[in-house]
Amino acid sequence: MSGKNVSKNTFHLVSLGCSKNTVDSDSMAQLLTSDGYSFVEDPSKASVLIVNTCGFIGPAKDESYRVLEELAQGKKKSQVLIAAGCLTQRYGVEVAKRVPGIDGILGTRRWMDIVQVVNDARKGKHPEPVYHLPEAPTVGADEHGALRVSVTGPSAYLKIADGCRRPCAFCAIPLIKGTAVSRPIESIINEARTLRDNGVRELILIAQDSTDYGHDLGMKDGLANLLEQLTDSVPDMDWIRVMYSYPGYVTDRLIEVMATRRQVLPYLDIPLQHAHPKTLYRMKRPSNMDWVHKTLGKMRSTIKDLAIRTTFIVGYPGETDEEFQALYDFVDEIRFDRAGAFQFSFEPGTTSAPLGDPVPAEVKQERYERLMELQQNISLQVNQSYVGKTLDVLVEGFDNGISVGRSYRDAPEVDGYVVIEGKAEVGDIVPVKITGAFAYDLTGVLTEQKNLIQL
Repeated sequence: MSGKNVSKNTFHLVSLGCSKNTVDSDSMAQLLTSDGYSFVEDPSKASVLIVNTCGFIGPAKDESYRVLEELAQGKKKSQVLIAAGCLTQRYGVEVAKRVPGIDGILGTRRWMDIVQVVNDARKGKHPEPVYHLPEAPTVGADEHGALRVSVTGPSAYLKIADGCRRPCAFCAIPLIKGTAVSRPIESIINEARTLRDNGVRELILIAQDSTDYGHDLGMKDGLANLLEQLTDSVPDMDWIRVMYSYPGYVTDRLIEVMATRRQVLPYLDIPLQHAHPKTLYRMKRPSNMDWVHKTLGKMRSTIKDLAIRTTFIVGYPGETDEEFQALYDFVDEIRFDRAGAFQFSFEPGTTSAPLGDPVPAEVKQERYERLMELQQNISLQVNQSYVGKTLDVLVEGFDNGISVGRSYRDAPEVDGYVVIEGKAEVGDIVPVKITGAFAYDLTGVLTEQKNLIQL
């Protein structure tokens, strides 16, 4: 194929996977733009094609390969294709062999070298792709001038650390990302100020494990310390949301900071993964369920109007009917605001590998459906309790007389929406009286501040 219609120094970037990957993708785009490249929506018109892959579980790998193969098959002679991200960090050579046409391989640990990799790949024909897979973990990059953020409308993800040092048996993240490396507080605060100055109303702090923030920097209660300094330094950032908290490391000080700092939303994402001690032990996860009950109770009694999100894995190797029932009963008892579930996906190389994948697919599916049906009913009942109350809503869109936004209870992409009758300005935080409830979403009308749940 000829290079007709391909614009020089243009790029098309596909970002797959989680919000942490999205931050890396947006940061790479910033670096390319600073180097004179322009983003184009149409891949056929880009001189550089980039896929920031996900390699977390089997279905994510399959999607990454599918996107790479589609771009490789349609690639023109004047185009280069760069495979970046989690899949390539772990399986770089294998990816290149499976998808002929890839010109460059870039891992997660030095994504900030994207311009170098692109330039090297464009220098001419290579007998094999340009590989850039250093082993040293880093969240570095500030010297390259890229912000570690992803902005979507009035909200922004801000990565505070990368990598993970937890031993979870089912998880390949430490193999992909390396151990946990925290960013300096000063750098995070500077980026928060930049985001505020550009109109961002909600700051979403993300990491593989946000509660481990600062450990490698010698901090104790690093996340609580960061939240205190952020709220002091950027007092006019309206909302600060914390995602990906590890059980066992939600400290009394963190609870106190969340309860007393107005900007820190009473929302915590704390993936528990299971509720039976034996299953958790096999997962190499914290298995003290007394701690879980005690801490969740303490959080709910201390943090007013707290919303809790969690995730679970069903069908983990060795999960018996009794163990699944314990999980089911736990979810029924605790009544989480939000809960997601995944069917166990076998990952070669993880410490769960010797356990294999013995739970039949139909059993996993049945357990998944039972758990999610239970949670949908719980979510509906919890949502119905908000009918007649007034919530602050961050407006994200408007169309055909209807505005859409999120309350403090709703993180982007993973939770629900508040659908509002009438027009509200995108980016505004407005009081909405809740008039209806569904399993995931709420409906309401704009109102004066009355019976408002105070944050």
